[in-house]
Amino acid sequence: MRRLTILALAAAPGLVIAAPLLADDAAYRGWPVYGGPDHIQYSALRQIDTGNVAQLSVAWTFDTGDAFGEGGNASEMQCNPIIVDGVMYVVSPKLRVFALDAATGRQIWVFDPNGDQPVLTKQRLRGVSYWSDGTEARIFMTARSFLIAIDARTGKAIPSFGTNGRVDLRDGLGRDPRDVSVGANTPGVVYKDLLIMGTTGWAPGHIRAYDVRTGAIRWTFHTIPQPGETGYDSWPKDAWKTMNGANAWAGLAVDQARGMVFVPTASAGQGDKDFFGGDRKGDNLFANTLLALDAATGKRLWHFQAVHHDLWDYDFPAPPALVTVKRDGRPVDAVAQISKQGFVYVFNRVTGEPLFPIVERPVPPSPIPGEYASPTQPFPLLPKPFARQQITADDVTDRTPEAARAMAERLSQFEATGLFAPPSFGGTLITPGTDGGAEWGGAAFDPETAMLYVNSNEKPSILQLGKRSTSAVASGRAIYESECAACHGSKREGMPPEFPSLIGIGDRLTKFNVFGMIARGGGRMPGFAHLGNEGIGAVADYIVYDRDTALTHAVGPRSDAAAYTFAGYGKFTDADGYPGLLPPWGTLSAIDLNSGAYAWRQPFGEYPELVAKGIRNTGSDNYGGGVVTAGGLLFIGATTDDRKFRAYDKRTGKLLWETTLPAAGNATPAVYEAKGRQFVVIAAGGGKAGGANLPGGSFIAFALPPKRQN
Repeated sequence: MRRLTILALAAAPGLVIAAPLLADDAAYRGWPVYGGPDHIQYSALRQIDTGNVAQLSVAWTFDTGDAFGEGGNASEMQCNPIIVDGVMYVVSPKLRVFALDAATGRQIWVFDPNGDQPVLTKQRLRGVSYWSDGTEARIFMTARSFLIAIDARTGKAIPSFGTNGRVDLRDGLGRDPRDVSVGANTPGVVYKDLLIMGTTGWAPGHIRAYDVRTGAIRWTFHTIPQPGETGYDSWPKDAWKTMNGANAWAGLAVDQARGMVFVPTASAGQGDKDFFGGDRKGDNLFANTLLALDAATGKRLWHFQAVHHDLWDYDFPAPPALVTVKRDGRPVDAVAQISKQGFVYVFNRVTGEPLFPIVERPVPPSPIPGEYASPTQPFPLLPKPFARQQITADDVTDRTPEAARAMAERLSQFEATGLFAPPSFGGTLITPGTDGGAEWGGAAFDPETAMLYVNSNEKPSILQLGKRSTSAVASGRAIYESECAACHGSKREGMPPEFPSLIGIGDRLTKFNVFGMIARGGGRMPGFAHLGNEGIGAVADYIVYDRDTALTHAVGPRSDAAAYTFAGYGKFTDADGYPGLLPPWGTLSAIDLNSGAYAWRQPFGEYPELVAKGIRNTGSDNYGGGVVTAGGLLFIGATTDDRKFRAYDKRTGKLLWETTLPAAGNATPAVYEAKGRQFVVIAAGGGKAGGANLPGGSFIAFALPPKRQN
């Protein structure tokens, strides 16, 4: 592992000073919002501490009964529970919302948004939003393309919200709703009587504020600017009419006192257009951008674009954390944003000034004809990256002699390597990768010490482009190659666990089932209703029966299809499926945001089968974030293969307690108090590692035994 240099820092000018944050602030003693207040994933509770954490045991378990599938189609559950007034609200793998007694896990009510529609593909919803005016209380959740309002006390849909309790997220985008696919995997944030949220899918990435009572859109911010708006000239003329992307799928954070909402956005394309931007010339504001907006009006206050003209799918993966740091001994309110590249960006929350230097550096030009890669990209100088950003021959795996030789040969074949090496025809290797670096679980911040805790993956990706046929799509196979291969691969092998293999899907699902999935979409996959029944049926024939059905009439690719096809999310793995670089393959880091220095950094996670061979501390895939507490602890699940839930000493990184969950805890836990007792709860949903990690659907709460309470 490379050593990180500790540098002295100078105070940035123009800082806005904030009142000191007290560790016992009541705002941080509950868990009323996704990621906790200010999305710093911190609890001021201290009943469980470094001295007694080894005594933790299961207090209660609630099984939703909704786990399903196996392999690439296994369900997942990424929910961060919220707890309000002794009631916990959670989401199951089938998107059912449960209200539970937070002290016992007893079910109070359940809301099912699916009706009679079966759930056959993985769905993702990382939590719900809560609003109350003191007389009534509402829960907001999303299912497919709908935003739904639920009475928090009864679990019934609220008829006066939208139409019978639902608002269609496809409306209000300036497009024909039949031509877009949109949903939301992460809950919105509540500011006064507004629910502010981003979306995901095949659609423009508008940020919208909905009236919590009626469901009406109160304001919209266009992340693909329209005429007269800032950033319009960073796109081709009228791009807002046809382009998709620049959405905020990862979630938002809101500064309630200042009335500011912070929005991290995704890349400027969808599918192939993530990797080829020849028809979106320019920097493409406000893609890959941290936006600060007026929460009441949607007015832009400031912005920072982390990637110009993204060609790597380097979207921001998690909501920012609203932190307080020190400069010249004085507290400063700031916002910290983690990235897939392994960077941490820290800004003055009010002015947008970087609190650590950020410099523009030259990056390689694109070899693809018609591409307009940006000549420079921004690099923060501190903190140093928490993930490797380049692979050389010295970084190739030594797990076995055979693997070392094979991966060294594979490395030598790439046309280009490096963080901002553009996609190529011959293949480009980027590190940490499209699924590497920080993940959606987010970082935890300790206001007592200004320490940021971030878990990271190191999964190099292979980016390779090919020329798209200029003829109209006229068969099931041609449609698949045009519309589906970017994610599922040209040979239908996928990139599990993120993009499942479609090989043998006919052994598990009928053509009817597959037809419905293609039409509606699910999880990260958009719907493809624009293909029409004949086109969808032809794709289903090709996937289920390997039969290339000819269409009676041509079905053209999407109007915004790129000039080149993407060969799929390739992985730099050895013959046994392990990462082709030296460990650690997953890390856990503690970074001092006052100085930019690392307090500690270590491998995170293991592979049980390698442990059995004496190979330990390799790190592993990890999804979901941690929670830091005033009791001196960092709680985190996240690791996919060992299914562990762990507690570390937040100051040293020493492991103090661990347990094995029934399914991997690929979610961020929550810490709360109920009836005088402190609990830590995590969703055990699994499914991420395919067949090696079976899915689950339970929530497990841990606490000290009653007789050992202080």
